[in-house]
Amino acid sequence: MDGNGRWAQRRSLPRTAGHRAAEATVIEIIETARSAGVEWLTLYAFSTENWNRPGTEVDYLMGLVRRVVRKHAPLLLARGIRCRFLGVTDPRIPRELAQDFDDLTTLTDGNRGMTLTVAFDHGGRRDIVEAARSLIRSGKRADEVTEHLFAQHLPFPDTPDVDLVIRTSGEQRISNFMLWKVAYAEWTFPDVLWPDFRAPDFLACLHTYRRRDRRFGTVPPRTNGDPR
Repeated sequence: MDGNGRWAQRRSLPRTAGHRAAEATVIEIIETARSAGVEWLTLYAFSTENWNRPGTEVDYLMGLVRRVVRKHAPLLLARGIRCRFLGVTDPRIPRELAQDFDDLTTLTDGNRGMTLTVAFDHGGRRDIVEAARSLIRSGKRADEVTEHLFAQHLPFPDTPDVDLVIRTSGEQRISNFMLWKVAYAEWTFPDVLWPDFRAPDFLACLHTYRRRDRRFGTVPPRTNGDPR
């Protein structure tokens, strides 16, 4: 979810105003994804590298996220959405916010609709390192390690591989996001700042994805008259 700061700067507002404006987009995209039949939605909210931002901005984000979680918990429960948080390990996360994350996870655990994962204090490299450490602690021999076994040691191993990554604001980089899971993801880079991103933009990305020819490294079978 990229572009909050630039959205604010273009309006001569503090960066925090962009983060505040992003709340409406978050809720609209959750609702739109659910209505479109998306079963797994992940929102990349805060990376391990985001701790390097100015302390005042980080503090504001922590307070904003807590308010958003508490405000919209009843809606998420009513919509049958199961909520999970990917990351959330840094001791700098306020204790009250970490508790709100746990409470929302518990509250919605029985839901069987869309699974919403919020990547907060998330880093793809860290996840891979922690999975390797977990494998070592399990005592597996090197020749026993397979891709499937390794994936079982990643956070939330039931999460399927990512099909589509939407990075708003036109930036084109991975930014340490779910590095294992995005191996064969399709990518779209809409040139829209996150606070301006709305349902039609999201649905346009889904339409683009559905038109992609996903071969996963293989060659499609030939048909009669196919010159390949």
